[in-house]
Amino acid sequence: MMAREKIQIKKIDNATARQVTFSKRRRGLFKKAEELSVLCDADVALIIFSSTGKLFHYSSSSMKEILERRSLHSKNLEKLDQPSLELQLVEDANYAILSKEVSERTLQLRRLRGEELHNLGIEELHQLEKSLEAGLGRVVTKKGEVIMSEINRLQEKGVQLMEENSRLRQEMLEISNARKQIHTDTENVIGEESESSESVDICNSAGPSQDYENSYTSLKLGLPYTG
Repeated sequence: MMAREKIQIKKIDNATARQVTFSKRRRGLFKKAEELSVLCDADVALIIFSSTGKLFHYSSSSMKEILERRSLHSKNLEKLDQPSLELQLVEDANYAILSKEVSERTLQLRRLRGEELHNLGIEELHQLEKSLEAGLGRVVTKKGEVIMSEINRLQEKGVQLMEENSRLRQEMLEISNARKQIHTDTENVIGEESESSESVDICNSAGPSQDYENSYTSLKLGLPYTG
């Protein structure tokens, strides 16, 4: 059984084929709408205009009632999207308060930087000077704390480095002593082997010498020599 060829979704150029497809798909769409209404107990309304402007529609109940419900629902959504006048007034008041506060804070910061001072009197300038002195004192105190913290951290790091250096020195000393001990043990073993070899040579040389002396004595006395 050959697989059904998938139709590409685009406008059908042939007018006759387009009209046939429109009729088939329209009936199928109405059937699906009716099934949806029956299976799910839903109110369904479907309106279709053909390319020639002809109207086709389906509704599970009264088309007029469904359209009125749709219109009412849209109006309710529009009311929800638009805030009430009272809420709008509250929002405007809050915006004005926040805007004023932002402006005051901005002006205060500019004066702390030495700007916008031309409208200040003696008392206001004195208060500003006190605020700057207090702020500068807090900055200096915080700076001292940060410096001391950094010094303590560096000192602790120095102690750790010294301890690490001492540990490495001890390890190197232990390795050096171990090497010296291995060298000494090796020399002792070589010396013992040399002494053992010399003893064997002495024993071997003693035998032939004694035979020579016995032979010489026998010849001198005229006695037969038996080696």
